[in-house]
Parts: sequence; structure tokens; C-alpha cells
Amino acid sequence: MAADLASMNIDELKSLMAELGEPAFRAKQVLLWLARGVRPEGMSNIPASLREKLSSIPFGGAEIIDQRHSMRDETVKFLYELDDGNIVEGVLMSYSYGNTLCISSQVGCRMGCTFCASTLNGKVRDLTAGEMLSEVTAVERLIPPKGDRKRTVTNIVMMGCGEPLDNYDNTLRFLRRATAEDGLGISPRNISVSTCGLVPNIYRFTEDAPHITLCISLHAPNDELRRRTMPIANAYSLHELIPAAKHYADATGRRVIFEYALIEGVNSSDEDARELSHLLRGINCHVNLIPLNSVKERHLSGVSRKRAQDFAKLLEKLHISATVRRELGTDIDGACGQLRNKHISSRGENDA
Repeated sequence: MAADLASMNIDELKSLMAELGEPAFRAKQVLLWLARGVRPEGMSNIPASLREKLSSIPFGGAEIIDQRHSMRDETVKFLYELDDGNIVEGVLMSYSYGNTLCISSQVGCRMGCTFCASTLNGKVRDLTAGEMLSEVTAVERLIPPKGDRKRTVTNIVMMGCGEPLDNYDNTLRFLRRATAEDGLGISPRNISVSTCGLVPNIYRFTEDAPHITLCISLHAPNDELRRRTMPIANAYSLHELIPAAKHYADATGRRVIFEYALIEGVNSSDEDARELSHLLRGINCHVNLIPLNSVKERHLSGVSRKRAQDFAKLLEKLHISATVRRELGTDIDGACGQLRNKHISSRGENDA
């Protein structure tokens, strides 16, 4: 059984009701409240005695404690506080087809990618499925849907703090709750999971969640260059990662998305583009090019927008589908981990 209330599915809630001496139908009532992120004290259609019993169980929630609204677009950056005081973050991005929420899967990260601010202080712990769900429901409660839309968050990307496939069981539980009709009810095809390249878990993911979009953080066209920026490349080479990506594409019939952060003077030359096209030839894939948000702690800078577009044009000429990601939230510390690190630093200064 899940350790926290917000992570529980219907079968676990039925078992819990039996343990508490409550009728089985209460499980469905509680589940519907949990799907909205409501804590026991707010579950108005169940008896006060049951609310009290449920309040004694760890909830596993995430509450928004800060938000930053971009002056350039409709992007909103959220800072969440978990029940134990840990901090994670998320970003809501507006598109013509709906709103995409980028959520975190861990407090910090242990993968050590040099271009990512999330990993600067290492990994503290995994998030539970309930905490990940709460990241979504907290935004839903704060921002009502517009027009005829039934919900504010229409798409989810697991690209925030942490490595989702390093927190595999909780990630899978979250995906099942997020896509369930009695959960968030979001289409699996509207959810993407990003990994830096944990090869064994990519094969597991292909079997366990074939309708979820797989995104792989590639960021280099060869092993030598990849090891300079991504320590995971020392554990799994491209000779292992690329076949795993092709297996996903072939087994699911879906494109694998390769994320490629363009870093000035590191991986953004024409020769890098040619080598990348050769690496990905024969795979049903798309390359999402990201002009890197500068990480001052790592002394890394992104390329210009024009350079990113030229890189994309060369890949297209070489028959590799590619686009340059829109720059969103650059004025609100939109890149992963930036706002969280600022908050932690300011909290430490205030405590001193």
C-alpha cells in the first residue's frame, strides 16, 4: 500500500476503509477528493470521524508558496513546498492547444548534468506519486480553466527537478493515476516523460507505459562530448542508448523525442549537426533543440536564436526532423532548478 494518502488507488483505499471499519463506498468518495488534491479536512461529504482518521495518515501534498508570472508571455513559474518542508518547482506554459505543466519528480537530482541547475545541490529524495499529483492539482485549484475547457492543465511534461526514471515506481504510479478516469483523466498521449538515459528503465518504460511520450536528453552527438556534460554517459554509452530509443519507437509506433540543449562552443557546430544526423538515422524521432538558459554556476552559455535555427535547418536538410523550442519564461528563472536554488539560498541567508 502507498505510504501517503494522495498516492493511493481505489483498491488501496478500499483496503484502508476495511482497516478503518468504514463502508467500502467511502473509498470512491475519498478518491474523487484526492483527484482534486483535497486534504481530508476538506472532504465535506464524508463523516467527521473518517476525516479525523484520514488526517492521521501522511497526505503527500505539494502547496504553491510562490509564483512568478512572465511579462513576455503567459508562462508561470511555481515554487511548491512539500509537507516535510522540501522545495520543488514547476512551470505552466501556454500554447494554442492548451496548457502544459512541467512537474518535478525528485527533490534535487543526482544525475550531475553540467548544464542543469537542478543537480547543483544533489538529490535529497524521491517524490511520491501523490506529491507529483499535488503539483498538478495545486495549479488547477489556483488557476481556473478558460473558456469551454474542463481543466487548466491539459498536458504534462516530467522535465522539472529530478530524473523520472530514477524514481521509476513512483513515476509509474503517478502516470497511472494521472491517466485514470477516476484520477486526473489526462490522455496518455498528452504526457511526456524525460530521461537522461537510464537504459534498463527505458526498456521497462516501453513495456509499462507505451502510450506515454518518451523524451531522451541527448545533448551531444558522440560519447566523448556527452561524457563532458552528462555523467550518465559513463554508465550507458550511445551504443546502448540509441538501440533502446529505437526499440521504444519500433515497439510503440511513436516518435521518440531527443532533447538537445545547444551550448555555445560545446555542441552547436555544423559538424555536430552532421554527426547527430548520422547517429539518429533510421529512428522514428524528432529533435527538440533548446537554446540553453545560461547556468552561471557552470559557466555555460546558450547559443543565439539564429544559430539554433541554422542548426535545425541543417538537420532538416539531412533528413532529421527538428524544431527550436520556444523560449518561455526567461525573465522568471524559467529553466529547471533556477528558482528553487534562489529560494534555498535566500532561506539559508535569512536563517543565518
